[in-house]
Amino acid sequence: MTPPKGRAGTGRAVPRGRTPGDGDRPAPATAPGRRPAGTGPGTSGTGRGPSTAARAVPPALAPARSRRPGGATVHPGAWWLWATSLGTAATRTTNPLLLALLIAASAYVVATHRSAAPWARSYTAFARLALAVLLIRLVFAVVLGSPIPGTHTLLTLPEIPLPHWAQGIRLGGEVTAEALVFAAYDGLKLATLLICVGAANALASPSRLLKSLPGALYETGVAVVALTFAPHLIADVQRLRAARRLRGRPDRGVRGLLQVGLPVLEGALERSVALAAAMEARGYGRAAEVPARVRRTTAALTLGGLLGVCAGTYGLLTAEGGGYGIPLLLAGVAAALAGLRLGGRRSLRTRYRPDRWDARAWLVTGSGVAVAALLTLASARAPEALHPGVVPLTAPSLPLWPAAAVLLALLPAFAVPREHS
Repeated sequence: MTPPKGRAGTGRAVPRGRTPGDGDRPAPATAPGRRPAGTGPGTSGTGRGPSTAARAVPPALAPARSRRPGGATVHPGAWWLWATSLGTAATRTTNPLLLALLIAASAYVVATHRSAAPWARSYTAFARLALAVLLIRLVFAVVLGSPIPGTHTLLTLPEIPLPHWAQGIRLGGEVTAEALVFAAYDGLKLATLLICVGAANALASPSRLLKSLPGALYETGVAVVALTFAPHLIADVQRLRAARRLRGRPDRGVRGLLQVGLPVLEGALERSVALAAAMEARGYGRAAEVPARVRRTTAALTLGGLLGVCAGTYGLLTAEGGGYGIPLLLAGVAAALAGLRLGGRRSLRTRYRPDRWDARAWLVTGSGVAVAALLTLASARAPEALHPGVVPLTAPSLPLWPAAAVLLALLPAFAVPREHS
């Protein structure tokens, strides 16, 4: 005689409405005409649908797979193209009013679309670097002199005589207003370029940008991943200095630097070892076999494309090469893209949730490219407006349609919505 089916080892039968794991707990009482909890349709007790607990999860607590922090819905490459286009526009003018507009436009977009990640705080560091570059340029103009002649002498420094082999260089002498203004225009142009690069660093996630690189740049992108540790080092230094201040210990000077530097170095080494182990476990560095003909074609297209890009860029930056600059640049970009496409065949990897180049990315990129193209056209049509003279010394004026072209850089701030995490 076989015992009734029940929990293993007990020999007791399991009543209807109870499961083998219930033990001695009584079955829940139900009202007449109602099914017991967990046995009705649409519940996990019958297998016909999701469980009641799963249905009870509020939508706000459910994992949002498509939501990313502010500005992250745009492809990171689009932010870099937007920022480099603004930097290209900055190289086409020395008008301080237009350069100030470019700085203001990039700062406003960064303020409205950057996230709270550590790498998003790099814009302030680039702004400080730009200010330092401007001050250094002015100091060089004062100490080393300037080839710009001037009649408005501000001060006269004692001049130090130099040997004959250092002709053309002087230390000290007269400092004119024209020389200082020329140095300020030149330094402001370089400072604007640095601020545009800082905007790209603040808006584009480095990890997502690394993931979006083409397969031909796979190994190079993996090497660049070490740069993402810089924000973590800054955060570690700030955290350790705050901890030492709370304990009443010095956080400045040589002693404080040594006490803070060693834990920061230890944390950086631990992250490096963890990253190396994670990359090894995920198969980084593996490559597929491709025919030799494909490898040679890839190398020729990539190298030729890069040379074409360099020659085209040089032609755009010089007045004599304006005719051949754009065709060479376009041909070089096309050849380089074809080479990268072929080179991606040797990369064995997949992308988890790849970033899509959608209409927002085209909008961001197009606004920056439009600013660069219009200012390049303005520098050819009206060079005196984009390059104000310093001899004789005159106040710069704001050209209307180039200024309106710069305002196109603000389009991402209004057309691309910011999503909150």
